[in-house]
Amino acid sequence: MSRGGSGGRTRVRTARGRSAQSTRWLERQLNDPYVRKARAEGYRSRAAYKLLELDERFGFLRGQKRILDLGIAPGGWSQVVKRRTPGATVVGIDLLPVDPIEGVTILQMDFMDDAAPDRLTEALSGAADLVLSDMAANTVGHQQTDHLRTMALVEAGLAFAIDVLRPGGAFVAKVFAGGADAELVAEMKRNFTTVKHAKPPASRKDSSEWYVIAQGFKGAGSKAVDLDRDARASADDTSADGMSEVGDGEV
Repeated sequence: MSRGGSGGRTRVRTARGRSAQSTRWLERQLNDPYVRKARAEGYRSRAAYKLLELDERFGFLRGQKRILDLGIAPGGWSQVVKRRTPGATVVGIDLLPVDPIEGVTILQMDFMDDAAPDRLTEALSGAADLVLSDMAANTVGHQQTDHLRTMALVEAGLAFAIDVLRPGGAFVAKVFAGGADAELVAEMKRNFTTVKHAKPPASRKDSSEWYVIAQGFKGAGSKAVDLDRDARASADDTSADGMSEVGDGEV
């Protein structure tokens, strides 16, 4: 490696066995201020700053108690969540392995697996206040195909969020090519009071990614009602176990 230019930019010499494309990627990483900042502040990826910047603008993390992180790998978003809402219950899922994060339950499985929704809600132990989705399909190099595959994940994430969110909850998801499709946006507007698109500064200018932020969930899905009922029943059982027995007529 060498340093050159007035800004001290790091340049990477092409090494034997390294392609020109991988050399450009490495050079970009070494010169990315968000990558350096993430290392300095203990975040696993620069993506943490995308969530931080979105939250600074829309304030969806404040006061949330139960949060789902879909597509958690490598864990930067859940790190942000635990730092901003340390008392929250956080459950994440990803097909890729993820190193443990203190206070976060991590499921290694495909979100599209039929068993995934039940596994997630069981681990959350109650209706969700916030569903985060940084999921993206593996790209095949064909723009339209890649877009459709990722939007299918967004649609699945939204359907799941509608099922498990409590009233007032929020859904934040990564989308591509300028935002969510019109039909998907219409579905969000039917279920949330506000729906906005945003591209945070931490998202690279040459990236096609955007984020959709849907806040103010209008109703409770059937699963959310069941989850809250189960959570209340569990709390009642715990409370009853700790109570002293009082006989008839005693005060």
